Amino acid sequence: MSNFRIPLVSLSNGVQMPALGFGTYKSLGGTATTAIAEAVEVGYRLIDTASLYENEEAVGAGIRKCGVPRDELFMTTKVWNTEREYGQVLQSCDRSLRLMGLDYLDLLLIHWPATERAYGERAADVNREMWRAFEDLYAAGKVRAIGVSNYLPHHLAWIMNSCTVTPMVNQLELHPGWPQEESVAFCRDHNIVVEAWSPLARQAVLQNDVLQSIATRHDKTTAQVTLRWELQNGIVPLPKTTHRERMEENADVFDFELSSEELAAISALRDVGGKCVNPDETDT
Repeated sequence: MSNFRIPLVSLSNGVQMPALGFGTYKSLGGTATTAIAEAVEVGYRLIDTASLYENEEAVGAGIRKCGVPRDELFMTTKVWNTEREYGQVLQSCDRSLRLMGLDYLDLLLIHWPATERAYGERAADVNREMWRAFEDLYAAGKVRAIGVSNYLPHHLAWIMNSCTVTPMVNQLELHPGWPQEESVAFCRDHNIVVEAWSPLARQAVLQNDVLQSIATRHDKTTAQVTLRWELQNGIVPLPKTTHRERMEENADVFDFELSSEELAAISALRDVGGKCVNPDETDT
């Protein structure tokens, strides 16, 4: 099958990011390397990893193996919760660049907000200190765009009340049954692009009756309908798989459109995939 051409979306600073990405969570070693090379061959250009995943070196090997020029790829990683101090953030970024064999990142994210549950009254200041380091990395040209992950509106407000550069991306757990309406609306109002991790609800969408009915109508799969729902809601989904046929299936979502009624029916779903993570209920 020929490569899929994935359209681009514009971030607030004008950087162009693919509208559909490739996740790498739990992909390790040679499996991750092979998956990255195959995903790029299929047509993916946005590759998402994180320090926590412990696969940045394997991801780097995959992008070298794929043979696609670096400037055609959009490489994302994240800073983990144990490295929240200013200097630790800088060290985390340098380590990720070294492990992946890159001179710069296209997007760097704070993986989870520092919460009041974990940090008490210091929470807002801890988030601001991390963000100050992100702004300096951005100013130094080590990253082309900066953002956050798992941030609810009040977490974003802590940063935005004092920042000089507004977050450009917020990566959230988002899928049918967990549409994150409040956070998505806040991000839309502030020109922050939303990415979706676990966009298929850990495969829970595959057996949903509503999604199956819509999929039959379009001669598509439930996974494709789910990703299309996210795309039409302005979300950048990051499906993850190590199987080539699934990579191709997940990328084949730009040749049909869901009706307003179908979009509403999917948005009304609840309890698909069970209870999702509330950042404020974690010890991050």
